[in-house]
Amino acid sequence: MWDFDHCDPKRCSGKKLARLGLIKDMRVGQRFRGVVVTPKGTSVVSPSDRDIVHESGVAVVECSWARLDDVPFAKIRSPNERLLPYLIATNPVNYGKPWRLNCVEAIAAAFYITGFDAYAETLMSKFTWGHSFWTVNKRLIERYRTCTTAQDMEEMQQKIMAEIEAEYVERREAKNADDDLLVANPNHTGSMWALPGGATEVAEGADDE
Repeated sequence: MWDFDHCDPKRCSGKKLARLGLIKDMRVGQRFRGVVVTPKGTSVVSPSDRDIVHESGVAVVECSWARLDDVPFAKIRSPNERLLPYLIATNPVNYGKPWRLNCVEAIAAAFYITGFDAYAETLMSKFTWGHSFWTVNKRLIERYRTCTTAQDMEEMQQKIMAEIEAEYVERREAKNADDDLLVANPNHTGSMWALPGGATEVAEGADDE
């Protein structure tokens, strides 16, 4: 990893991997021939990168999402810079947020997508919350692994995001419809439409899950 010391050392997943001997620090300007996971990549990591990962590994830029402008990305040298596709963070800082993966999640994602599950699981096992990354992203990763090229990955990502948007709209419309139905109708007072006061809360809780 290229570590720019933006994060609290006690909470930095990259530094923890380094302390465990599972990752090496690189100096700025040092060339790396493997896959580099970086927000400045021009194509998405895909199963077609498997040979590159097998031969040369994976690297990541360890920096703060809030300080991307401070990172000299032009000095990070690799012919294989890659973006990650749509995935959900499960780290304690950004849990549930799309795209906001930390260092170990980014590396694990690259390993999962290129078929090196054992490597990903070894890294994630070092964190108490690590198991949740696969649990939350399993369905997404499995769909990405049906792709062949970076272009396939782009198309799959667009399809997934369109499905998420459609599901969100559907859930909102259903919730609004439920809210309308739960408004007391004076013509049906005392009938089946006179729902208990707790019914609305139960319905909302089920929807949120």
